[in-house]
Amino acid sequence: MSNGYAIAVEGLTKRFSGREVVKRLTLEVREGEIFGFLGPNGSGKTTSIRMLCGLLTPDEGRGTCLGYDVIRETADIKRRVGYMTQRFSLYEDLSIRENLDFVARMYGMRGRRTAVENALERLGLANRREQLAGTLSGGWKQRLALAACMLHEPRLLLLDEPTAGVDPKARRDFWEQIHALAAEGITVLVSTHYMDEAERCHQLAYIAYGNLLARGTPQEVLEGSGLATWSVEGEDLYELAAELRGLAGITQVVPFGNILHVSGADPELLEATIAPFRKQAQRRWTPSEASLEDAFIHLMDSTRDNYQ
Repeated sequence: MSNGYAIAVEGLTKRFSGREVVKRLTLEVREGEIFGFLGPNGSGKTTSIRMLCGLLTPDEGRGTCLGYDVIRETADIKRRVGYMTQRFSLYEDLSIRENLDFVARMYGMRGRRTAVENALERLGLANRREQLAGTLSGGWKQRLALAACMLHEPRLLLLDEPTAGVDPKARRDFWEQIHALAAEGITVLVSTHYMDEAERCHQLAYIAYGNLLARGTPQEVLEGSGLATWSVEGEDLYELAAELRGLAGITQVVPFGNILHVSGADPELLEATIAPFRKQAQRRWTPSEASLEDAFIHLMDSTRDNYQ
């Protein structure tokens, strides 16, 4: 490890066909921390994760992962990191136990039977050990994939959108497991699209179109956005949203069920713009805190798409 950091990289850059997919990424993740990595599809999250675990070589930059150089010591990193990809990649015609035993053989693990049994117990898979992986629900496949990542007892987990397509209860169970692992001192970097998951992380980083736009605790990211937000309830909100969009001081108008969030980066200008609308009796306006989703949409809107 390096000064208490499981990950410490500076200026990581990756290009494909001349296009910068990740631009000068600088990131520090403390040991035992759950670090959320957020951003839209195509933002560079997966490329960044693959550079961190030694699967891709940066074109520029430097740094360490678990104390090993991300350019020169990638073999050492791969042996000590658990990487869970977006898609289930184990064998569907093998049982849970057979899949874990196969992975243990691939790692050349001594005492692999004990390691497999420990993983089955740790992830609550023991009662299903002989069930074929192909018959599992999305949540149980996710749990099996996490068990495979944990077989060699890594000190760092890199999880690339691990809960995509999984039902809410399975997502909640998964996050309970992640917090239990962090309590044991395991560092977790997880990419996600879900705002409720972002709020469960100790630290966040938001990347869009290859650029790191914000980082900090969820509250720090929210405060750093500088957004002022008003909530609107009442009649004809769809028509109101159409009227508000594009007006001075209004950067976004977002429906949340029967409520509109109206936000702007200049609180005084925003309040002046909405003043005439607040006098309309059919609706109720109240000052509100911006949500993480508000903040991230605002950040994304302020960044140029690197495909253009």
